[in-house]
Amino acid sequence: MPTTHIPRRWLVPLLFSNLVLASLPLVDFDRMGKVGLAGTFAGLDFFQNSSFTYDSATSTLLSRSADGQLSALASTNSGGRITSGCALDDVFYLAGSFSSIGSTSANNVASYTSDKGEFTSLGSNGPNGQVDAVFCDDKNGKVWFGGDFSSPGTSVAVWDPSDSTWSKPPFSGLSGAGSRVFSITSNSSESSLFFAGSFITSFSGNGIVINGTNNPNVPFSAGATPFSSSLVPVPLSKAEIVASPSTSDSDFSDAQRILCPSGSDGAGNTWFAADGNTAVVTVRAYSFLSASGVRLGNTFLENHGTTGFSVTTIPDNNVRTMKYLDPETNENVTCTDPCPLSTDSSLLYQDFLFEDESQSITGVEIKLSEWTGTAPGLHLLQILSSGAFASAVNDDNGESCFAPQASDSTHTGDWSVKVANTNISGTTQSVLVSTVAVGTSASNSPSVTWNPYVSASGEYNVNMLVPGCTNFQDCDLRTTVTVTVFSGVGQPWVTEVSQAHEEDTAIPIYTGPIVPSTDDFVMTVTMTLSDSASEAGSGGNYELVADRIELILTSANISSDSSTSGSGSGSSSSKNGFGFFEWSLNSDSDSDATHTLPNSTETFLDGVAVDLYTGIGSGSLTSSSNSAIAAVAHHSSGVIFVAGNLTISSGSASGAKNIVAFKDGKLVGVNGGGLNGPVTSMVLVGDNLFVGGSFDDTSSTSTGKLSNVAMYDVKSEEWSSLEGGVNGDVASLGYNDGRIQVVGSFTEVSSSSGDSSASAGGFASWDVDAKAWVNSGGFILGDMTFVGNGTSSLQFVAGSVRAAQAFGASGMVFVQNSDSDEPAVTALDLQLDGDVSDSATSSSSSKRKRQHSNRASVWVPKQFSKLWSRQSSSELASLPDSLPAPAPAVLAGAFWTNTSSSRQVAVIGGNFSFSSGGKEYTGVAIYDSEADTLTGLQGAQINGVVRTLFVTGDSLYVGGQFTLTGESQNGFAIYNLASQSWDVSGLQPLSADSGANVTVYSITQSSSKKSAVFVAGSFAQAGSLSCRGICSLDTSSKQWTTLGDGIKGAVSAVVYAGDNDALLIAGGSIALSGGTSANVAGYTIANSTWTAVGSGSDIPGPVTAVEVNSANANSVFAAGKTSNGDTFLTFWNGQNWTVQDSSFESTTIVSQLAMVPLQNTHSADGVIEADRMLMISGTLDDSSFGNASSALYDGKSYYPYIVSSSGSGSAGAVAALFHSLSSFSFTQHHFLATGVVILISIAISAGVVFLLALIGILWTLFSRKDDKLKPYEGEDGEDDDSTHQRPSSLLEHVNAATRATVFGGVYGHYDGDKEEEKIEPSSPSHDANNPFGPDASNYLRAETPSDAMGGIMGEEASRPAHARYSFDGVGEGELRLSAGAEVEILDDRDQAWWYARDVRTGQEGVVPAAYLY
Repeated sequence: MPTTHIPRRWLVPLLFSNLVLASLPLVDFDRMGKVGLAGTFAGLDFFQNSSFTYDSATSTLLSRSADGQLSALASTNSGGRITSGCALDDVFYLAGSFSSIGSTSANNVASYTSDKGEFTSLGSNGPNGQVDAVFCDDKNGKVWFGGDFSSPGTSVAVWDPSDSTWSKPPFSGLSGAGSRVFSITSNSSESSLFFAGSFITSFSGNGIVINGTNNPNVPFSAGATPFSSSLVPVPLSKAEIVASPSTSDSDFSDAQRILCPSGSDGAGNTWFAADGNTAVVTVRAYSFLSASGVRLGNTFLENHGTTGFSVTTIPDNNVRTMKYLDPETNENVTCTDPCPLSTDSSLLYQDFLFEDESQSITGVEIKLSEWTGTAPGLHLLQILSSGAFASAVNDDNGESCFAPQASDSTHTGDWSVKVANTNISGTTQSVLVSTVAVGTSASNSPSVTWNPYVSASGEYNVNMLVPGCTNFQDCDLRTTVTVTVFSGVGQPWVTEVSQAHEEDTAIPIYTGPIVPSTDDFVMTVTMTLSDSASEAGSGGNYELVADRIELILTSANISSDSSTSGSGSGSSSSKNGFGFFEWSLNSDSDSDATHTLPNSTETFLDGVAVDLYTGIGSGSLTSSSNSAIAAVAHHSSGVIFVAGNLTISSGSASGAKNIVAFKDGKLVGVNGGGLNGPVTSMVLVGDNLFVGGSFDDTSSTSTGKLSNVAMYDVKSEEWSSLEGGVNGDVASLGYNDGRIQVVGSFTEVSSSSGDSSASAGGFASWDVDAKAWVNSGGFILGDMTFVGNGTSSLQFVAGSVRAAQAFGASGMVFVQNSDSDEPAVTALDLQLDGDVSDSATSSSSSKRKRQHSNRASVWVPKQFSKLWSRQSSSELASLPDSLPAPAPAVLAGAFWTNTSSSRQVAVIGGNFSFSSGGKEYTGVAIYDSEADTLTGLQGAQINGVVRTLFVTGDSLYVGGQFTLTGESQNGFAIYNLASQSWDVSGLQPLSADSGANVTVYSITQSSSKKSAVFVAGSFAQAGSLSCRGICSLDTSSKQWTTLGDGIKGAVSAVVYAGDNDALLIAGGSIALSGGTSANVAGYTIANSTWTAVGSGSDIPGPVTAVEVNSANANSVFAAGKTSNGDTFLTFWNGQNWTVQDSSFESTTIVSQLAMVPLQNTHSADGVIEADRMLMISGTLDDSSFGNASSALYDGKSYYPYIVSSSGSGSAGAVAALFHSLSSFSFTQHHFLATGVVILISIAISAGVVFLLALIGILWTLFSRKDDKLKPYEGEDGEDDDSTHQRPSSLLEHVNAATRATVFGGVYGHYDGDKEEEKIEPSSPSHDANNPFGPDASNYLRAETPSDAMGGIMGEEASRPAHARYSFDGVGEGELRLSAGAEVEILDDRDQAWWYARDVRTGQEGVVPAAYLY
């Protein structure tokens, strides 16, 4: 839509205060059954006294409730911008570029406390430039800010809410390139932060990463730590494993398979215990093991899983205390029996380490004592070594699970295997021995070189295990050896080791950093005879013994320039990284990242930055460069995704654009080579990575229409579209309750085919499971910049807003009472889109020129200010323009009970289209709110606009301005909802005068004639039958019938009055067959006669809407347009039409009038009873309250009730209120509180004695019943003060008043099954067929009910009186009165009860005589 049609400022209500809402009339929607509102709106709200002004030059922050309802909170200064935010405890922190938010002065950052509704500035020393990223650290209670600023830190600042202070980050900040941080997120275990943007990092040393966050060779799990991930599992291929009792299912009974499963959790890779049994899994190696703990992976298969276990070491049989990382709190905790094993399927495994450090064991016994489902089970079991190891006997060097290679050893000279017992009972140990002559030099001696596989860098203690000479019986042969350790860091470390130990001994040979094994480097330990050997030997020989090398990891976080002499100094060169920086939240380093960092701070994932720097090229990373990382996502598998504006020109990801992955220690491209435009935001949901930005496809291949938002499946490595995407740039993505929230500078979401779209003004919602765009809950129109989760269940949305409403919907919502007596709104949860035809909006639209003024919601109207032209009976004006219907618009609705599902569904019609099951449907839809499905009408589709719907049984009658593909129908058709097919066979089409179009505005049915429906609108004939404006259709034969003598003109609305809907009242531009002008006319169904309702000249112009108050023909409202375009509302009281005061502008279009019941009451000093109001709907433009879509009228004052907005931000409209109950009572039912009921019950119990007396009184009264039926004689003995004992002389009058006529108690007796009874008119000037004449004499209505009954009251004239008190008039035949009301006394022959007429309303009934004067 062109922005020139959108006002810069637009007033809409805030749905924020219950007090304000309570000031509105409380419509009792539930009394009407299920209620829907249809219209031309994309969002709506209930009118509020307090309004919010949206200014597109500012940035507005809105809260979003769990159901999507939006509430505006505050706006920034002009030119301000909100870009990011996060929640900590109950406070939401927002940031961007602004100097104020609401009335609070705040520079770039502020906080909002939702329970107080307050904004607060964050001190005076915050970021001095734009903020682009905010991260709330829940565990440490800090808030991190990133952006383009120099203070408190360079590009990064930290706010501590506990003492309200700002500080620079521990690493001082980030600089270089653009010196800007765009994103701050945490890793998947929330133990470190990822900073992304445009900056350069530099690390000193030789470029070796020696601080791995998690070992890249081990699949990532949040149940492991960097330390435990660095421990190489013990090879168990030769171990004995016994698990008992096992399941009888052979696919899950082999525990050997869980030592290093070859596949994912499932058959052949998982072990189950027998159902209902505690199980024990025992692993024995029968050789010496130096172990640090166990690694357990749970099974997540249905009905199985371990929740508690314990570990017993063998051979000491001690139940061990274990320490582990709690994945929920990220804290180290201990456990013994049982230890908990998580059932979170995102945790591949958990590591449990011995609290007493490494242990010398031969095996473990794991007892599975607690489980979920039917039995415990495991997918993975490993024993973790103390770090790494290597044996001189290669047969003992098995390959470890998760290790790409095994440790091994090589030797020179002659060596043989020797076996001896060990200090551990039941075990043996194999070693290599070599005999060498005394005096042999080291260079000529036999040698052994151990090549241990080292999984991860860290600081290690390296021991050489020397078997005791006592067990080997070779103490005399032992000597000294030289051991040389090359760790990969610094110079080789040489140690002289004596092997003359009687007992097994571990000799330290190195302490310091060790580089992990790679294809290019392996740590080595070499042993030779020492040149300084001085032992005597035996028989002129020495025996060299080679056993094992043991590496004990002491720290996974070490420095290459350690002060340990054995570590060496390494290279002094440095390396650079770009756009990515990881910082451990547990780090106590104070290094400055704006300068060269020591590589003790470098993590394994900082390799992302190094690869980016080399891949993009340093020449492209200047301050003027656009290259930047805008978003980071860490998958549970350990893969890091980085995205933004980047092009990789070299390295392992060469050719990738805008998004890459860091996997297996290197940067790699994603499928399709990335995306062909910049990425601004990413959200990871399970294995689905959602990406937003400015792109329409992948970089190198075509995948379809990605259109600025897409999904990448991490496992299958495939891209998929979100239907047709959005038609503008995406700025931010959020995730909440199974839905992705998308915000940006777009106006539409598109279907998969791309040929239809739905309005989405900068905010859209994608259902992850349904894989479809859905209603976002609220309505917003603007250029949005941020969406994120906030406190409790709230989300927050920000941007440049032009219009917003609390509830968003594509033209239809359900409305009902709520627990707090406030309206509850449920929107159509699916998107409607697309024009049905170009003619859909052929009716002229009106410009909305007014804003909602900040006034009280109740106002007293001024006099109707303009005169209207009297309508000539010889020339009919055309109907006023119908309500404009720009797509998507819903103009009509009805309810149908689906006989197959017994569910009540809504049928909606209008100008829209939608897709379902790969097919496009138009004009009509069936919405099942329980199943949340939208179903189209099968077969031919509607071409045009539907304006009315009616359902009876399984038949749906459709009316409007349309044709039906492949059929001759024009503006009217019938559809069988049960068979899901059109039922137009034998139906003669409607036709219009030459040059005109058929439009059906109303399809209704009278309770007095169920065999027909009445079709009204603008047409000339039905088939060959002349039938102008309104026609009757037999529902069985499909035969058309003219109503009586017919009418001239066009009908816009039809309602019914009288008992059993015996009188049809039509409004429009109408003349009777004789030429009498009657823009509101009545048709008596029983005798097929038309009559003008009052004088046609009293109605200012053609009528667009009409309503009867509770079937009372003496209470009729009509709305329409005068000949000069003014809007009017007029009321018929049975005698004359009275134009109601209003200040509606000429742009107002009234589409519907509907009398609605109330939960509360009003003063009833107008023409409408206290328990109801008239709802005026359409597009209302008023000089007092501005724009509204519905207003309530109590007979005196107007209450703006509903406001709405179109998808373009202009004022919307409510076309119709529709409900499931065809009839309902306006009578309010009030129920006493439980406590009151109890008190009443007690009182009744206490007064049971009086019950007998009451029965006696009642018996007496009933015995006098016959006397009561005799004519009243006015005897002195009567109780003149009794206001509740009706006089017998008035019983006939009361009966006449309560049964009289079809007009709700004001006309004579009427029997719908007989010809009407007529009498001679009192004056020849009266129309004998006119039930709306001044005396309606043909309907037996005389000046008093006595005349209606044949004159039994005589000739006594009426006299005026006034009501002394208010009288509720709830009894049969009683007249409700307000104190001071003017009445006519029609019968005062009874001293207690008089028969009277309310002069104002024309209603008649009996009232207590004492109440009148």
